[in-house]
Amino acid sequence: MFGKLIATVVLLLLFASMVGSAAGQADGKSMLAATPPMGWNSWDSYGLRVSERDFRDNVSVLASKLKPFGYSYAVIDEGWFLVNPEERPHPERLKYEIDANGRYIPVPARFPSAIQDDRNTGFAALAEWVHSQGLKFGIHIVRGIPRESVQRNLPIEGSAFSAEDAADTSDACPWDPTNWGIKDSPAGQAWYDSLLRQYASWGVDLLKVDCIANNPYKLSEIRQIHLAIQRSGRPIVLSLSPGPTALEHAEEVGSLSQMWRISNDIWDVWDGSQGFPRTIKSQFDLAAQWAKFARPGNWPDADMLPVGELRPYPDVGPGARHTRLTANEQRTQISLWAFARSPLIVGANLTALDSETLQLLTKADILRIDQSALASRQVLHEGEVYVWTADLPRGEHAVAVFNTSDTSVSFNKPLSSLGLGKKKVSLRNVWEGTVQRHATSLSAQLPAHGVTVDWVKTE
Repeated sequence: MFGKLIATVVLLLLFASMVGSAAGQADGKSMLAATPPMGWNSWDSYGLRVSERDFRDNVSVLASKLKPFGYSYAVIDEGWFLVNPEERPHPERLKYEIDANGRYIPVPARFPSAIQDDRNTGFAALAEWVHSQGLKFGIHIVRGIPRESVQRNLPIEGSAFSAEDAADTSDACPWDPTNWGIKDSPAGQAWYDSLLRQYASWGVDLLKVDCIANNPYKLSEIRQIHLAIQRSGRPIVLSLSPGPTALEHAEEVGSLSQMWRISNDIWDVWDGSQGFPRTIKSQFDLAAQWAKFARPGNWPDADMLPVGELRPYPDVGPGARHTRLTANEQRTQISLWAFARSPLIVGANLTALDSETLQLLTKADILRIDQSALASRQVLHEGEVYVWTADLPRGEHAVAVFNTSDTSVSFNKPLSSLGLGKKKVSLRNVWEGTVQRHATSLSAQLPAHGVTVDWVKTE
Protein backbone atom coordinates (compact mmCIF):
# COMPACT_ATOMS: atom_id res chain seq x y z
CA MET A 1 0.00 0.00 0.00
CA PHE A 2 2.81 2.39 0.99
CA GLY A 3 4.67 1.56 -2.23
CA LYS A 4 1.58 2.37 -4.30
CA LEU A 5 1.20 5.70 -2.49
CA ILE A 6 4.84 6.62 -3.19
CA ALA A 7 4.42 5.66 -6.86
CA THR A 8 1.31 7.83 -7.15
CA VAL A 9 3.04 10.84 -5.56
CA VAL A 10 6.04 10.48 -7.88
CA LEU A 11 3.73 10.22 -10.90
CA LEU A 12 1.84 13.36 -9.88
CA LEU A 13 5.06 15.30 -9.34
CA LEU A 14 6.31 14.23 -12.76
CA PHE A 15 2.95 15.14 -14.29
CA ALA A 16 3.16 18.62 -12.74
CA SER A 17 6.68 19.07 -14.10
CA MET A 18 5.50 18.03 -17.58
CA VAL A 19 2.69 20.58 -17.49
CA GLY A 20 5.11 23.29 -16.40
CA SER A 21 7.50 22.28 -19.16
CA ALA A 22 4.77 22.45 -21.80
CA ALA A 23 3.70 25.87 -20.55
CA GLY A 24 7.27 27.13 -20.65
CA GLN A 25 7.77 25.86 -24.18
CA ALA A 26 4.86 27.91 -25.47
CA ASP A 27 6.94 31.00 -26.19
CA GLY A 28 9.11 31.49 -23.15
CA LYS A 29 6.53 33.54 -21.30
CA SER A 30 3.17 33.13 -19.64
CA MET A 31 0.31 32.60 -22.06
CA LEU A 32 -3.37 31.77 -21.95
CA ALA A 33 -4.15 28.04 -22.10
CA ALA A 34 -0.57 26.90 -22.51
CA THR A 35 -1.98 23.38 -22.00
CA PRO A 36 -5.49 22.10 -22.82
CA PRO A 37 -7.90 23.54 -20.22
CA MET A 38 -9.30 21.04 -17.71
CA GLY A 39 -12.29 21.55 -15.46
CA TRP A 40 -16.01 21.13 -14.86
CA ASN A 41 -19.05 22.61 -16.61
CA SER A 42 -22.62 22.64 -15.31
CA TRP A 43 -24.43 21.89 -18.59
CA ASP A 44 -24.52 18.09 -18.75
CA SER A 45 -26.02 17.75 -15.29
CA TYR A 46 -27.99 20.95 -14.68
CA GLY A 47 -28.88 22.37 -18.09
CA LEU A 48 -30.38 25.83 -17.80
CA ARG A 49 -31.30 25.40 -14.13
CA VAL A 50 -28.01 25.45 -12.21
CA SER A 51 -28.16 27.42 -8.96
CA GLU A 52 -25.44 28.89 -6.78
CA ARG A 53 -25.90 26.09 -4.25
CA ASP A 54 -25.49 23.48 -7.00
CA PHE A 55 -22.42 25.25 -8.34
CA ARG A 56 -20.71 25.67 -4.96
CA ASP A 57 -21.34 22.04 -4.03
CA ASN A 58 -19.76 20.85 -7.29
CA VAL A 59 -16.85 23.27 -7.02
CA SER A 60 -16.07 21.99 -3.54
CA VAL A 61 -15.67 18.47 -4.94
CA LEU A 62 -13.71 19.81 -7.91
CA ALA A 63 -11.29 21.49 -5.53
CA SER A 64 -10.84 18.54 -3.21
CA LYS A 65 -10.78 15.59 -5.63
CA LEU A 66 -9.93 16.80 -9.14
CA LYS A 67 -7.81 19.93 -8.71
CA PRO A 68 -4.78 17.89 -7.56
CA PHE A 69 -4.80 16.28 -11.02
CA GLY A 70 -4.95 19.55 -12.97
CA TYR A 71 -8.67 20.29 -13.27
CA SER A 72 -8.87 24.03 -12.65
CA TYR A 73 -11.87 25.64 -14.40
CA ALA A 74 -15.37 25.83 -12.92
CA VAL A 75 -17.87 27.01 -15.54
CA ILE A 76 -21.51 28.08 -15.22
CA ASP A 77 -23.13 27.25 -18.52
CA GLU A 78 -26.18 28.72 -20.23
CA GLY A 79 -29.18 30.29 -18.54
CA TRP A 80 -27.82 32.00 -15.40
CA PHE A 81 -29.83 35.11 -16.28
CA LEU A 82 -33.17 33.31 -16.74
CA VAL A 83 -35.71 33.91 -14.00
CA ASN A 84 -37.83 30.95 -15.12
CA PRO A 85 -35.56 28.56 -17.07
CA GLU A 86 -38.17 25.81 -16.93
CA GLU A 87 -40.16 27.83 -19.49
CA ARG A 88 -37.47 27.48 -22.19
CA PRO A 89 -39.85 25.39 -24.38
CA HIS A 90 -42.11 28.49 -24.41
CA PRO A 91 -39.78 31.41 -25.26
CA GLU A 92 -42.57 33.95 -25.07
CA ARG A 93 -42.85 33.26 -21.33
CA LEU A 94 -39.17 33.65 -20.48
CA LYS A 95 -38.14 36.40 -18.07
CA TYR A 96 -34.63 37.82 -17.79
CA GLU A 97 -32.47 39.63 -15.26
CA ILE A 98 -30.91 42.62 -17.08
CA ASP A 99 -29.01 45.64 -15.76
CA ALA A 100 -29.60 49.30 -16.64
CA ASN A 101 -27.15 49.00 -19.55
CA GLY A 102 -28.88 46.03 -21.18
CA ARG A 103 -26.48 43.32 -19.96
CA TYR A 104 -27.57 40.04 -18.45
CA ILE A 105 -26.85 39.63 -14.74
CA PRO A 106 -27.36 36.62 -12.43
CA VAL A 107 -30.85 36.02 -11.07
CA PRO A 108 -30.65 36.75 -7.32
CA ALA A 109 -33.15 34.04 -6.44
CA ARG A 110 -30.80 31.50 -8.02
CA PHE A 111 -27.48 33.22 -7.19
CA PRO A 112 -28.02 35.08 -3.91
CA SER A 113 -24.37 36.19 -3.61
CA ALA A 114 -25.01 38.48 -6.60
CA ILE A 115 -26.67 40.92 -4.20
CA GLN A 116 -24.07 42.93 -2.29
CA ASP A 117 -24.96 46.17 -0.50
CA ASP A 118 -28.48 46.02 -1.94
CA ARG A 119 -27.31 45.93 -5.55
CA ASN A 120 -26.61 43.21 -8.10
CA THR A 121 -22.83 42.92 -8.44
CA GLY A 122 -23.01 39.95 -10.77
CA PHE A 123 -20.70 37.02 -10.23
CA ALA A 124 -17.96 39.02 -8.48
CA ALA A 125 -18.49 37.42 -5.05
CA LEU A 126 -18.91 33.93 -6.47
CA ALA A 127 -15.79 34.25 -8.63
CA GLU A 128 -13.83 35.46 -5.61
CA TRP A 129 -14.90 32.34 -3.72
CA VAL A 130 -13.90 30.10 -6.66
CA HIS A 131 -10.50 31.80 -6.77
CA SER A 132 -10.11 31.21 -3.03
CA GLN A 133 -10.38 27.48 -3.79
CA GLY A 134 -7.39 27.76 -6.12
CA LEU A 135 -9.63 27.44 -9.18
CA LYS A 136 -10.63 29.58 -12.15
CA PHE A 137 -14.13 30.85 -12.93
CA GLY A 138 -15.95 30.68 -16.26
CA ILE A 139 -19.36 31.53 -17.70
CA HIS A 140 -21.31 30.80 -20.86
CA ILE A 141 -23.07 33.35 -23.07
CA VAL A 142 -24.76 33.32 -26.45
CA ARG A 143 -23.29 35.87 -28.84
CA GLY A 144 -25.19 39.09 -29.36
CA ILE A 145 -27.38 41.45 -27.38
CA PRO A 146 -30.62 40.73 -25.46
CA ARG A 147 -33.70 41.32 -27.55
CA GLU A 148 -35.34 42.86 -24.50
CA SER A 149 -32.50 45.40 -24.23
CA VAL A 150 -33.06 46.36 -27.87
CA GLN A 151 -36.79 46.64 -27.36
CA ARG A 152 -36.16 49.01 -24.44
CA ASN A 153 -33.26 50.67 -26.32
CA LEU A 154 -31.10 50.72 -23.21
CA PRO A 155 -27.85 52.72 -23.19
CA ILE A 156 -24.53 50.90 -23.73
CA GLU A 157 -22.24 51.51 -20.77
CA GLY A 158 -19.13 53.56 -21.46
CA SER A 159 -20.36 54.89 -24.81
CA ALA A 160 -22.79 57.26 -26.48
CA PHE A 161 -24.52 54.35 -28.21
CA SER A 162 -27.73 52.53 -27.35
CA ALA A 163 -28.82 48.93 -27.89
CA GLU A 164 -30.61 49.74 -31.16
CA ASP A 165 -27.36 51.10 -32.58
CA ALA A 166 -25.50 47.83 -31.91
CA ALA A 167 -28.15 45.23 -32.70
CA ASP A 168 -28.51 43.46 -36.04
CA THR A 169 -32.17 42.42 -35.87
CA SER A 170 -31.84 40.52 -39.16
CA ASP A 171 -29.40 38.13 -37.50
CA ALA A 172 -30.58 35.74 -34.80
CA CYS A 173 -29.13 32.51 -33.53
CA PRO A 174 -31.32 29.83 -35.16
CA TRP A 175 -31.81 27.87 -31.93
CA ASP A 176 -31.75 30.59 -29.25
CA PRO A 177 -34.65 32.99 -28.64
CA THR A 178 -32.88 35.46 -26.33
CA ASN A 179 -30.56 37.62 -28.44
CA TRP A 180 -30.08 39.54 -31.66
CA GLY A 181 -26.76 39.57 -33.47
CA ILE A 182 -24.30 42.46 -33.34
CA LYS A 183 -23.36 44.85 -36.12
CA ASP A 184 -19.77 45.02 -37.31
CA SER A 185 -19.60 48.69 -36.35
CA PRO A 186 -18.29 51.01 -33.61
CA ALA A 187 -21.60 50.58 -31.78
CA GLY A 188 -21.25 46.81 -31.97
CA GLN A 189 -17.70 46.99 -30.63
CA ALA A 190 -18.88 49.27 -27.84
CA TRP A 191 -21.41 46.61 -26.82
CA TYR A 192 -18.82 43.86 -26.53
CA ASP A 193 -16.38 46.22 -24.80
CA SER A 194 -19.06 46.90 -22.17
CA LEU A 195 -19.70 43.18 -21.70
CA LEU A 196 -16.05 42.31 -21.23
CA ARG A 197 -15.49 45.22 -18.83
CA GLN A 198 -18.31 43.76 -16.78
CA TYR A 199 -16.97 40.19 -16.93
CA ALA A 200 -13.46 41.34 -16.09
CA SER A 201 -14.80 43.18 -13.04
CA TRP A 202 -16.50 39.97 -11.97
CA GLY A 203 -13.25 38.02 -12.21
CA VAL A 204 -14.16 35.80 -15.16
CA ASP A 205 -11.27 33.61 -16.36
CA LEU A 206 -13.00 31.73 -19.21
CA LEU A 207 -15.76 32.90 -21.53
CA LYS A 208 -17.62 30.28 -23.55
CA VAL A 209 -19.44 31.99 -26.41
CA ASP A 210 -22.14 30.00 -28.20
CA CYS A 211 -23.70 30.19 -31.67
CA ILE A 212 -20.51 31.68 -33.07
CA ALA A 213 -18.16 28.94 -34.30
CA ASN A 214 -20.75 27.34 -36.57
CA ASN A 215 -24.39 27.66 -37.62
CA PRO A 216 -23.52 30.44 -38.26
CA TYR A 217 -19.79 31.16 -38.22
CA LYS A 218 -19.55 34.79 -37.07
CA LEU A 219 -16.02 35.98 -37.70
CA SER A 220 -16.87 39.64 -37.14
CA GLU A 221 -18.22 38.94 -33.65
CA ILE A 222 -15.28 36.67 -32.78
CA ARG A 223 -12.98 39.57 -33.69
CA GLN A 224 -15.04 42.01 -31.63
CA ILE A 225 -14.98 39.73 -28.56
CA HIS A 226 -11.24 39.10 -28.98
CA LEU A 227 -10.58 42.85 -29.08
CA ALA A 228 -12.91 43.47 -26.14
CA ILE A 229 -11.01 40.91 -24.06
CA GLN A 230 -7.75 42.67 -24.88
CA ARG A 231 -9.25 46.01 -23.89
CA SER A 232 -10.70 44.61 -20.65
CA GLY A 233 -7.24 44.28 -19.13
CA ARG A 234 -7.95 40.77 -17.79
CA PRO A 235 -6.60 37.53 -19.32
CA ILE A 236 -9.73 35.58 -20.29
CA VAL A 237 -9.69 32.29 -22.18
CA LEU A 238 -12.08 32.48 -25.14
CA SER A 239 -13.93 29.25 -25.96
CA LEU A 240 -15.99 29.15 -29.19
CA SER A 241 -19.05 26.94 -29.57
CA PRO A 242 -20.69 24.94 -31.07
CA GLY A 243 -19.08 22.97 -33.89
CA PRO A 244 -18.26 21.72 -36.30
CA THR A 245 -15.87 24.61 -36.84
CA ALA A 246 -14.80 24.37 -40.48
CA LEU A 247 -11.20 23.33 -41.07
CA GLU A 248 -10.69 26.27 -43.40
CA HIS A 249 -11.25 28.58 -40.41
CA ALA A 250 -8.51 26.95 -38.31
CA GLU A 251 -5.99 29.77 -38.60
CA GLU A 252 -8.62 32.44 -37.96
CA VAL A 253 -10.04 30.88 -34.81
CA GLY A 254 -6.53 30.01 -33.65
CA SER A 255 -5.47 33.64 -33.88
CA LEU A 256 -8.54 34.91 -32.00
CA SER A 257 -9.38 32.25 -29.39
CA GLN A 258 -7.81 29.56 -27.24
CA MET A 259 -10.29 26.71 -27.82
CA TRP A 260 -13.00 25.99 -30.35
CA ARG A 261 -15.45 23.17 -30.81
CA ILE A 262 -14.76 20.67 -33.59
CA SER A 263 -18.27 19.16 -33.48
CA ASN A 264 -21.79 19.70 -32.32
CA ASP A 265 -22.67 18.61 -28.77
CA ILE A 266 -21.36 15.26 -27.55
CA TRP A 267 -23.55 13.24 -25.22
CA ASP A 268 -23.44 9.76 -23.72
CA VAL A 269 -24.15 7.95 -26.99
CA TRP A 270 -21.62 5.59 -28.58
CA ASP A 271 -23.03 5.38 -32.13
CA GLY A 272 -26.13 6.08 -34.16
CA SER A 273 -27.45 7.58 -37.36
CA GLN A 274 -28.99 10.67 -35.78
CA GLY A 275 -27.41 14.01 -36.62
CA PHE A 276 -27.70 15.23 -33.03
CA PRO A 277 -26.18 14.64 -30.60
CA ARG A 278 -22.73 13.70 -31.85
CA THR A 279 -21.56 10.25 -30.83
CA ILE A 280 -18.23 9.14 -29.40
CA LYS A 281 -17.52 6.93 -32.43
CA SER A 282 -18.14 9.81 -34.83
CA GLN A 283 -15.36 11.89 -33.23
CA PHE A 284 -12.48 9.76 -34.49
CA ASP A 285 -12.28 11.19 -38.00
CA LEU A 286 -12.77 14.78 -36.81
CA ALA A 287 -10.15 14.44 -34.10
CA ALA A 288 -7.64 13.16 -36.66
CA GLN A 289 -8.29 16.11 -38.99
CA TRP A 290 -7.80 18.67 -36.22
CA ALA A 291 -4.81 17.13 -34.40
CA LYS A 292 -2.20 19.13 -36.29
CA PHE A 293 -3.73 22.40 -35.12
CA ALA A 294 -3.31 21.65 -31.40
CA ARG A 295 -0.54 23.71 -29.85
CA PRO A 296 0.03 25.87 -26.74
CA GLY A 297 -2.68 28.52 -26.65
CA ASN A 298 -4.77 26.78 -29.33
CA TRP A 299 -6.83 23.66 -28.58
CA PRO A 300 -9.42 22.05 -30.88
CA ASP A 301 -12.20 21.10 -28.47
CA ALA A 302 -13.89 17.69 -28.85
CA ASP A 303 -16.54 18.78 -26.26
CA MET A 304 -17.33 17.62 -22.76
CA LEU A 305 -16.99 14.28 -20.99
CA PRO A 306 -20.57 13.07 -20.30
CA VAL A 307 -19.55 10.56 -17.63
CA GLY A 308 -20.72 9.73 -14.13
CA GLU A 309 -24.10 10.93 -12.88
CA LEU A 310 -25.92 13.21 -15.32
CA ARG A 311 -28.60 14.64 -13.09
CA PRO A 312 -30.91 16.29 -12.19
CA TYR A 313 -31.53 18.18 -15.47
CA PRO A 314 -29.43 16.91 -18.40
CA ASP A 315 -30.50 18.82 -21.49
CA VAL A 316 -30.40 15.80 -23.83
CA GLY A 317 -31.44 12.19 -23.34
CA PRO A 318 -33.97 10.24 -21.26
CA GLY A 319 -33.75 12.38 -18.12
CA ALA A 320 -31.62 12.06 -14.99
CA ARG A 321 -29.33 9.06 -15.27
CA HIS A 322 -25.93 7.50 -14.87
CA THR A 323 -24.00 7.87 -18.13
CA ARG A 324 -25.13 5.44 -20.82
CA LEU A 325 -21.52 4.91 -21.90
CA THR A 326 -20.03 1.57 -20.84
CA ALA A 327 -16.76 1.44 -18.92
CA ASN A 328 -14.91 0.58 -22.15
CA GLU A 329 -16.56 3.44 -24.01
CA GLN A 330 -15.62 5.90 -21.27
CA ARG A 331 -12.00 4.77 -21.40
CA THR A 332 -12.08 5.12 -25.16
CA GLN A 333 -13.48 8.64 -24.99
CA ILE A 334 -11.00 10.05 -22.50
CA SER A 335 -8.11 8.27 -24.25
CA LEU A 336 -9.06 9.70 -27.64
CA TRP A 337 -9.51 13.18 -26.13
CA ALA A 338 -6.07 12.88 -24.50
CA PHE A 339 -4.30 11.83 -27.69
CA ALA A 340 -6.13 14.57 -29.61
CA ARG A 341 -4.99 17.02 -26.88
CA SER A 342 -8.53 18.26 -26.41
CA PRO A 343 -9.65 20.26 -23.39
CA LEU A 344 -10.97 17.90 -20.69
CA ILE A 345 -14.18 19.38 -19.30
CA VAL A 346 -16.24 17.09 -17.05
CA GLY A 347 -20.04 17.09 -17.26
CA ALA A 348 -20.80 14.79 -14.31
CA ASN A 349 -22.63 15.90 -11.21
CA LEU A 350 -19.58 15.92 -8.95
CA THR A 351 -21.66 15.77 -5.79
CA ALA A 352 -22.47 12.16 -6.80
CA LEU A 353 -18.95 11.33 -8.00
CA ASP A 354 -18.45 7.55 -7.76
CA SER A 355 -15.10 5.82 -7.38
CA GLU A 356 -15.09 4.42 -10.92
CA THR A 357 -15.63 7.85 -12.49
CA LEU A 358 -13.02 9.40 -10.19
CA GLN A 359 -10.49 6.76 -11.25
CA LEU A 360 -11.34 7.36 -14.90
CA LEU A 361 -10.82 11.12 -14.61
CA THR A 362 -7.61 10.92 -12.58
CA LYS A 363 -5.61 8.34 -14.53
CA ALA A 364 -2.34 10.26 -14.34
CA ASP A 365 -0.70 8.84 -17.48
CA ILE A 366 -3.74 9.67 -19.61
CA LEU A 367 -3.73 13.22 -18.27
CA ARG A 368 0.02 13.51 -18.93
CA ILE A 369 -0.57 12.64 -22.58
CA ASP A 370 -3.25 15.31 -22.87
CA GLN A 371 -1.27 17.95 -21.01
CA SER A 372 2.33 17.34 -22.02
CA ALA A 373 2.35 15.75 -25.50
CA LEU A 374 4.44 17.77 -27.95
CA ALA A 375 2.59 16.38 -30.99
CA SER A 376 0.12 13.61 -31.76
CA ARG A 377 -1.49 12.01 -34.76
CA GLN A 378 -3.57 9.12 -36.07
CA VAL A 379 -1.10 6.71 -37.71
CA LEU A 380 -3.40 3.86 -38.74
CA HIS A 381 -7.03 3.34 -39.65
CA GLU A 382 -7.91 -0.18 -40.75
CA GLY A 383 -11.58 -1.06 -40.77
CA GLU A 384 -12.79 -0.13 -37.30
CA VAL A 385 -9.37 -0.09 -35.67
CA TYR A 386 -7.60 3.24 -35.12
CA VAL A 387 -4.07 3.80 -33.85
CA TRP A 388 -2.74 7.08 -32.45
CA THR A 389 0.73 7.97 -31.26
CA ALA A 390 1.91 10.91 -29.18
CA ASP A 391 5.39 12.40 -28.80
CA LEU A 392 6.18 13.13 -25.18
CA PRO A 393 8.99 15.02 -23.44
CA ARG A 394 12.33 13.27 -22.87
CA GLY A 395 12.03 11.30 -26.08
CA GLU A 396 9.20 9.09 -24.82
CA HIS A 397 6.08 8.13 -26.74
CA ALA A 398 2.59 6.81 -26.13
CA VAL A 399 0.48 4.66 -28.43
CA ALA A 400 -3.25 3.92 -28.33
CA VAL A 401 -5.14 1.24 -30.24
CA PHE A 402 -8.91 1.74 -30.45
CA ASN A 403 -11.50 -0.84 -31.47
CA THR A 404 -14.70 0.90 -32.53
CA SER A 405 -16.43 -2.29 -33.72
CA ASP A 406 -19.15 -4.15 -31.84
CA THR A 407 -17.03 -7.29 -31.42
CA SER A 408 -13.61 -7.96 -29.91
CA VAL A 409 -10.57 -7.89 -32.21
CA SER A 410 -6.97 -9.04 -32.09
CA PHE A 411 -4.27 -6.53 -32.97
CA ASN A 412 -0.63 -7.21 -33.80
CA LYS A 413 1.67 -4.81 -35.63
CA PRO A 414 5.42 -4.18 -35.63
CA LEU A 415 6.17 -0.98 -33.74
CA SER A 416 8.18 0.20 -36.73
CA SER A 417 5.00 0.17 -38.84
CA LEU A 418 3.49 2.64 -36.36
CA GLY A 419 6.41 5.06 -36.60
CA LEU A 420 7.90 4.01 -33.26
CA GLY A 421 11.31 2.86 -34.47
CA LYS A 422 12.99 -0.52 -34.80
CA LYS A 423 14.70 -0.81 -31.42
CA LYS A 424 13.36 -2.97 -28.63
CA VAL A 425 11.26 -1.08 -26.13
CA SER A 426 9.32 -1.60 -22.92
CA LEU A 427 5.56 -1.19 -23.16
CA ARG A 428 3.70 -0.19 -20.01
CA ASN A 429 -0.06 -0.57 -20.32
CA VAL A 430 -1.61 2.55 -18.85
CA TRP A 431 -5.05 1.15 -18.11
CA GLU A 432 -4.05 -2.34 -16.95
CA GLY A 433 -0.64 -1.65 -15.40
CA THR A 434 1.12 -4.56 -17.12
CA VAL A 435 4.64 -4.24 -18.57
CA GLN A 436 6.10 -5.97 -21.64
CA ARG A 437 9.87 -5.77 -22.04
CA HIS A 438 12.06 -6.24 -25.13
CA ALA A 439 9.09 -5.59 -27.43
CA THR A 440 9.36 -4.97 -31.15
CA SER A 441 5.65 -5.28 -31.84
CA LEU A 442 2.40 -4.28 -30.22
CA SER A 443 -0.14 -7.02 -29.56
CA ALA A 444 -3.51 -6.60 -27.90
CA GLN A 445 -6.87 -8.26 -27.55
CA LEU A 446 -9.36 -5.42 -27.65
CA PRO A 447 -12.95 -5.68 -26.41
CA ALA A 448 -15.80 -4.08 -28.33
CA HIS A 449 -15.55 -0.28 -28.13
CA GLY A 450 -12.34 -0.70 -26.16
CA VAL A 451 -8.86 0.80 -26.10
CA THR A 452 -5.37 -0.07 -25.02
CA VAL A 453 -2.84 2.66 -24.23
CA ASP A 454 0.87 1.94 -23.82
CA TRP A 455 3.74 4.08 -22.64
CA VAL A 456 6.70 3.39 -24.94
CA LYS A 457 10.23 3.66 -23.60
CA THR A 458 13.41 2.69 -25.41
CA GLU A 459 15.40 0.14 -23.46
